[in-house]
Amino acid sequence: MSASEQPGGFIRGRIITGGSLIEDGIVAFAGDRIAYTGPAAGFNSPGWREHEVPTGSVLLPGLIDTHCHGAYGADFTCGSAEAARTAIDYLHRSGTTTLLASTVSAPRQDLVEAMDRLAALAQEGLIAGIHAEGPFLSATYRGSHDPGHLAAPDPGLVEELVEASQGHLRSMTYAPELAGADELVDLLTSHGITPSLGHTDCDDATAAASLAHAAEGMAPVGFDGYSSRPTVTHLFNAMPPPHHRSPGPVAACLRAARSGQAAVELIADGVHLDPQMVLTVFELVGPENVALVSDSCAATGCGDGTYTLGGSKVSVAGGVATLGGSLAAGTATLLDVLRGTVAAGVPLTDAVTAATTVPAAILGLVDEVGSLHPGYSADVLVATAGLELVAVLRQGEWLPAPPA
Repeated sequence: MSASEQPGGFIRGRIITGGSLIEDGIVAFAGDRIAYTGPAAGFNSPGWREHEVPTGSVLLPGLIDTHCHGAYGADFTCGSAEAARTAIDYLHRSGTTTLLASTVSAPRQDLVEAMDRLAALAQEGLIAGIHAEGPFLSATYRGSHDPGHLAAPDPGLVEELVEASQGHLRSMTYAPELAGADELVDLLTSHGITPSLGHTDCDDATAAASLAHAAEGMAPVGFDGYSSRPTVTHLFNAMPPPHHRSPGPVAACLRAARSGQAAVELIADGVHLDPQMVLTVFELVGPENVALVSDSCAATGCGDGTYTLGGSKVSVAGGVATLGGSLAAGTATLLDVLRGTVAAGVPLTDAVTAATTVPAAILGLVDEVGSLHPGYSADVLVATAGLELVAVLRQGEWLPAPPA
């Protein structure tokens, strides 16, 4: 399958999209748009060229990752524009056809420069925008973030980042217990930026109030086509574990998700969460309220060794990234996370929803990506029945296989 194939092609396989399954289906595309998705028996194919895939292939919408820091040796916070292109290319070729580039806490000028670099890539359509993870985070639950770069909410810095991002800053992780957090949420929502609660030491009441405040601020004007609800940055990770006499933020986040007031991120890579916890969250809040994320870093797609995450060095051994004994980002792709979610016992249709439909809504792109629907971008992931990668179609172009 070549990138030079002419429009008017179709793929046949087992289609999973929008929470539904078509056992013998066709996805047809013309140029960069999907023209038909449905049963093979209902497709009139004269003049359309079949792109043959292995028998038994599964056809999914291109995956959407709203939280990833880099890949293939490149870091989005401190790497060059060309390094970022390398990471993006690797992620696209690995099945993540839409993504936010995530930054970590860093010196003010470094963050401004990262926004400027990444905004140019968003303008090209290589990424869907930028996610700022910090610097307004808890020092206690900072994870791999350098404590020297953490700060209290600073409206001036937010305005600088918004300006440098040229409107492409789409979400920001914040700790709601910090002084000025409510005002920060108001500022973010006024700019169409999704507040994402995380890296926090707050209690249940503080988390619940902050999520409600964010949801209220996002709802009245439809939030400029963005998600109408806040998110929770990698639920369970970088926050106090729940206890029956001290539930902490986790319980509040689960309640908010169950009511549709928030979407919770899960890193279902087999490292950050026990598989049974992944299954439990899906069953408690429903797949429509879960966004699967990779939290990938420069080590993704590479072997063990030492890699850059912002201004820090993380060590990777056995595929697990750590800094000072704590987990430090992920090394899996979103397809790996999807596979892990299904292995945990989550139905495939539900897992796909959490890796496509939900993040598309978070990004305000529900009419463009996240579904194999006529008129949508021709982003198709072809996988085996075991969810191993076969091929990736992005915007109607077949991508080369990712480097081994």
